[in-house]
Amino acid sequence: MEELVIRDADVVDGSGADSYRADVVVDGGRIVSIVKEAAAAGCQRPRARRELDAEGLVLAPGFIDMHAHSDLALLRDPDHSAKAAQGVTLEVIGQDGLSYAPVDDRTLAEVRRAIAGWNGPGDDVDFDWRSVGEYLDRLDAGIAVNAAYLIPQGTVRALAVGWDDREATDAELEHMRRLVAEGMEQGAVGMSSGLTYTPGMYAKDAELTELCRVVASYGGYYCPHHRSYGAGALQAYEEMVELTREADCPLHLAHATMNFGVNKGRAPELLTLLDDALAAGADITLDTYPYTPGCTTLVALLPSWASEGGPDRIMERLADDDTAERIRHHMEEIGSDGSHGVPMEWETIEISGTGDPALAEYVGRTVLESARLRGESPWTVARHLLLADRLAPTILQHVGHEENVRAIMRHRVHTGGSDGILQGAKPHPRAYGTFPHYLGHYVRELSVLSLEECVAHLTSRPAARLRLPDRGLVREGYRADLVLFDPAAVAAGSTYESPRVLPTGIPYVLVDGRFVMEDGRRTDVLAGRSVRRAPR
Repeated sequence: MEELVIRDADVVDGSGADSYRADVVVDGGRIVSIVKEAAAAGCQRPRARRELDAEGLVLAPGFIDMHAHSDLALLRDPDHSAKAAQGVTLEVIGQDGLSYAPVDDRTLAEVRRAIAGWNGPGDDVDFDWRSVGEYLDRLDAGIAVNAAYLIPQGTVRALAVGWDDREATDAELEHMRRLVAEGMEQGAVGMSSGLTYTPGMYAKDAELTELCRVVASYGGYYCPHHRSYGAGALQAYEEMVELTREADCPLHLAHATMNFGVNKGRAPELLTLLDDALAAGADITLDTYPYTPGCTTLVALLPSWASEGGPDRIMERLADDDTAERIRHHMEEIGSDGSHGVPMEWETIEISGTGDPALAEYVGRTVLESARLRGESPWTVARHLLLADRLAPTILQHVGHEENVRAIMRHRVHTGGSDGILQGAKPHPRAYGTFPHYLGHYVRELSVLSLEECVAHLTSRPAARLRLPDRGLVREGYRADLVLFDPAAVAAGSTYESPRVLPTGIPYVLVDGRFVMEDGRRTDVLAGRSVRRAPR
């Protein structure tokens, strides 16, 4: 007898087609049969060792978070309710060009410093891997949800070239090509870049094109955080489209937003650019989070020249009064490349977390608010935080536009991604709320998408981008990565004031046919594993 039958579910199968009523049988981690309208037809209903009454609940494929920053959280936090409670059954990590493999001892230490604001310093993690394959093996020991990995181009550059702003030599480029090939052979699904973060931003297009050719030869895709989401955003998107066309590499645009005042109402221009490229044969997808503010680290806003050489050199420059004044001038009067070419608007920069608890008074306030309270300039406050917290502060950046968010999420190549940074006292609510917020706010309350459309955006579309032949749909033979939610009640619990509140209306989540959420509570099941690139 099979393990489980989910009875009388309203199946939204991930294809975009209309829902239907069915009994769904799960055994051995897979969907073994689907009996449509079993009760109405009066046929023999399937039996199993456990029967779950799903009356009033939607059964859908588990959600795929196409842009996650859980690289260390998956290892240090077996519970990982931040994602499991949302119905996420697969996360794509290694994002924005910086993560923890491939590395050597020196590069690992540098990367840990550079992205402590994203993932914490990692003092509670045993970094017993160096290669991509070893990191994926570590995930295979058991994690809350599944994870796929992107080779981080910035880390690769740090390993082969260092943190200097210069072109790679021929030997260094060949070293990077070899590192990317090895990572793909070991199971990565593609490559990411953070082209407003050091050292990835120092790569010219020709260098990126060569690495993308390697990725494409293994059937992977390129996922850039491109060079600007503010001034010059459209040109930055066009650059990525042209670069991947030259490399003949599929393109997935990370957190594809149009932010800052210069881009208010300009989402249709981006979508026209993408439609033209798609019509010409390009292979393009994108992800977004359903919120207007962004989230990053405070140090990321510095001009690229101030970040050259890595974290220690940044600290030296900030400590020097003359250099710090030059940094301020670039940020406040010119618009640094780290801040997307837009002069700083300190009233939009909210401190969301610090590594040092002694700096907690700054959390939840904008830099401008703290400056006024202290009788100081905003730059004095920002500089103090960077030095005192050793570059660790994270921020919310209130620069988005609701009309752009809605327009982009309607597009036919759109997928969902949380871009969820789990660090800090007050992280962005998207880390705990992205997927229920899509379903509750944008589907039920605003009707921006139909339920069937939205589920397809969150399941089958990302599965297709990842080239996963047995995930993303409710189909016989597919993996039993499933979510059951109440369409009348599903909602994000997280808010800007209380960002770590779990969602409502998602009582059951299964990974590999095993309940990781049951009756709305996290079980102790660790059914997640690495999801490696499918062979061509």
